[in-house]
Amino acid sequence: MAKAKTSKRTTQARESAAPILLTNIGQLVSVRGSGAGPRRGKELSELSIVEDAAVLCVGGKIVSVGSRREAQRDAWIRKNKKKIREMDCRGGVVLPGFVDSHTHPVFTNPRLVDFEKRVSGATYEEIAEAGGGIRSSIEGVRKATRRQLADHVLKALREMSAMGTTTVEAKSGYGLSFEAEIKSLEAIREAAKQWQGTVVPTLLGAHVVPAEFRQRRDEYVALIRDKMIPEAAHRKLAEYVDVFCEQGAFTMRETQAIFASAKVHGLGTRAHVCQLSEAALDPLEQFEPASYDHMDCVVDADVQSLARMNTVATLLPGANYFLGLRQYPPARKLIDSGVAVALATDYNPGTSPTASMPFVLSLACTQMKMSPSEAITAATYNGACALELQDRKGSIEPGKDADLAVFDVQDYREIAYWIAGRVCPEVIANGELLRNRD
Repeated sequence: MAKAKTSKRTTQARESAAPILLTNIGQLVSVRGSGAGPRRGKELSELSIVEDAAVLCVGGKIVSVGSRREAQRDAWIRKNKKKIREMDCRGGVVLPGFVDSHTHPVFTNPRLVDFEKRVSGATYEEIAEAGGGIRSSIEGVRKATRRQLADHVLKALREMSAMGTTTVEAKSGYGLSFEAEIKSLEAIREAAKQWQGTVVPTLLGAHVVPAEFRQRRDEYVALIRDKMIPEAAHRKLAEYVDVFCEQGAFTMRETQAIFASAKVHGLGTRAHVCQLSEAALDPLEQFEPASYDHMDCVVDADVQSLARMNTVATLLPGANYFLGLRQYPPARKLIDSGVAVALATDYNPGTSPTASMPFVLSLACTQMKMSPSEAITAATYNGACALELQDRKGSIEPGKDADLAVFDVQDYREIAYWIAGRVCPEVIANGELLRNRD
């Protein structure tokens, strides 16, 4: 089997954690990395499949990957057989754990009134003007305790891991006051400590302007820029700052001011952009955003620019589905033009209440005409690139974190084929085994 170099850290981990050997893998979809940057174009379809495979995980890391026969002959495995926990994958498919690079898990209640209005014909903008939408979630978050919010986030994370997800980007954004946004980030941290997977926290104080600041927009932008961001950075509560740059939310000028503060305080940037309307992206290039998310209305000139950048276009078809939109993000145009594309759930109470990455893969194939192989790479390796974690996440390779998802299917294409289908029977997150079988 292909082995990683043994480091002092790996040796110590071997002594403190029981190794896991996944064997009897029908298809191992390794999605091996392509270097420092995201995959694009034809590379998106290259899955690197090994049949009748085995994977050895030690101390939270992948140590070796290869055929089952190679594992049976491996000297270290044979010598330490009694210490190894062998896991029979029953001829199923093993993928890298999904990387869900765009979620909003800090809220208290579903938005059922919004849902009812929408199915009766109201638009996104009409619901927001009537007091629904993002602003309707504010009261619950502001009143909730940190513990209550953390419990909700943890429940969401566990639901995500049951669907094969092992890495999650988690945003604040429903408190929209200094106290509530910091409390939300604290809740994310508290939940992350109790979950076996990896959580990347993002400050989204710039989700919409709260009602009390509607006539004082500049004051709210200053609050984000001068108070929220410095506090989140100082306490290491966030790794990124996000802005909803859209009509009815934040302007490009406001987004630039917020991103400038993020950069000063050492935080990365990402943006909700081009979801409902066109926006020229070149004013944001100087901040080197890790991702632009939604991108339904991206213009051709920006597509060509993105093809030359490492910024990932994260597509969120769950929102289009739940909003009942006919138009989906232009995945084929982006991929065929050489743009790096990722997929994520956009898990949130208003526009995409799903924790299922397999469902997102199905939407990507049926509604955006991505192939199953493109969708898997977009949901794993390129998702890791959208969080700048590709050196650790998104593929099954020696030296990377032991994040793997086992599916009870015979062919990887079934994961997108079965609509809203079964959960993932077993997941390994940072080397810890989670069972989801009955």
